[in-house]
Amino acid sequence: MTGRILVAAFLLAHASTSAFAQSRPPRFWNLTKHTVKEFSLSKPGADQWGPNQCKNDKDGTVDVDERLRITDTPPGDYDARIVDVTGRACFARGIRIAEGVIFSLEEKDLTGCRP
Repeated sequence: MTGRILVAAFLLAHASTSAFAQSRPPRFWNLTKHTVKEFSLSKPGADQWGPNQCKNDKDGTVDVDERLRITDTPPGDYDARIVDVTGRACFARGIRIAEGVIFSLEEKDLTGCRP
């Protein structure tokens, strides 16, 4: 009987954790060297950039080690276009976005940077 209670408790905890994660939007964690002022997403290879997600932040930027709520973006794979406060524009390719998941980008993830 005790084993069944433990299994039931585990399944209930797992279900509530999964439901909680799915109810939260994905978030971008800025681990680059600079504050980001523009963060836009596109389906891979399409180069059709969506809205600036930085507008979701109260000051309109994403500081280093800050997280940004991503909205109006269904789960899937994306490319990102980032512009930091120095004016440098870079791309990150093949980002996986899922509900309730935090994804990060570091300097090593950025390509095609232009001042």
